[in-house]
This record gives sequence, structure tokens and C-alpha cells, in this order.
Amino acid sequence: MLIFIGTSSVVIAKGDVLTIALAFGLSITVSAYAFGGISGGHFNPAVTTAMWINKRVNAVEAITYIIAQFLGATVAAGIVKACVASLGLSTASLGQTDFPKIGAGMAFFVEALATFLFLMIILSVTSKKFGDSRFAGIAIGVALALLIIFALNLTGASLNPARSFGPVIFAGGSALSHLWLYILAPEVGAVLAAFGAKYLLGSEED
Repeated sequence: MLIFIGTSSVVIAKGDVLTIALAFGLSITVSAYAFGGISGGHFNPAVTTAMWINKRVNAVEAITYIIAQFLGATVAAGIVKACVASLGLSTASLGQTDFPKIGAGMAFFVEALATFLFLMIILSVTSKKFGDSRFAGIAIGVALALLIIFALNLTGASLNPARSFGPVIFAGGSALSHLWLYILAPEVGAVLAAFGAKYLLGSEED
């Protein structure tokens, strides 16, 4: 849902910044409540990495989640491509993330920072100490929407390696050569957030 609805808001609905932010934010909120009871709501490899560092999931679970996330993103992007093609639109634009207006260094900083903030919120609102399962999904969805508003016109606002991977596999172009940044920067942000939430917020305390 995250990739399907989110990127569709870009290339099919041709939404503005707020529309795109809400599409991604609401998708993650709905998915968290619908599937959180099954998997804990792991839809982002960066989230899984941070959860693994803080021992909320084991290595086997983390690897399984990450494989599923990349597979899901790829299937979703393929469906979007088919829908875009059926409208007679160019399949070179599938909501892939790129940074044509800024340099790679700033793009890396933006993606790492946005992911760090996103993960700090997630790790806090899902912790035993601060969390409340009734409202965690809402907080996470709102946080994602707000961070997309900040980062969309800078980097495309990925914050999620799988979100960038799926569309670019089908779209190609310059975004494919920049895929490394959208995998590495969110993971850096996630690692920093894992330690930040643990030692600054005390999120891993009972």
C-alpha cells in the first residue's frame, strides 16, 4: 500500500506536495493498524535495522522483513507501471526518488536527517516506556507526512530504501545511478536513531 498508493499520488493523481505527503502518511497509518498485529508494521528496511540494533527483532526476522519489503515494493511499482502505461503516460516517471536540484552531499544529509527524525519518533511511540498502541500508527503516519513536506522537493523524500528501490527498477534513468544514496543514507539515519532513542530518550527501558 505504501508504494502503490504513495507513488500513484505522484504519477497518476499528479498531486501537490500536501497530497503526496498525505498519501504516504495515511498509507503507513492504515497499514500499521491493519498489519501491525502480524509483523509489528515493518514496511521499511531502515525501521527494521533500527529495531534489530535495539534487539526488538532478531537477525532472522530482520532479514525476512527486509526481503519482503523489497519484494513488496517491486511488485507495487510494477502495478503502478502497468496502470501508468494503460493511461498512455510515460513509464519513465514512476515516482522514483532523485535529487536533480541539489548535490549528493546535501541529498545524503537530508535523507539521513529525515530518516533519523522519523525513526526517533517510531522508536519512541512503539516503546514499552512511552508507547501507546492506540495512537502509535497515527503519530507515525503524521510524522512521515510532515517529513515528506520538508524533503519532497529536495530529494523526493524517500526515508525508505525499499520505497526508492521498487520504482527505480522499472523507471531507470539518473535515479538508478543514485539508488546507492537512498539505500545508504536512510540506513545511516536509522543506526543513529537506534542509539539516539536508546541513550537519549530511554526508549528501550521497560
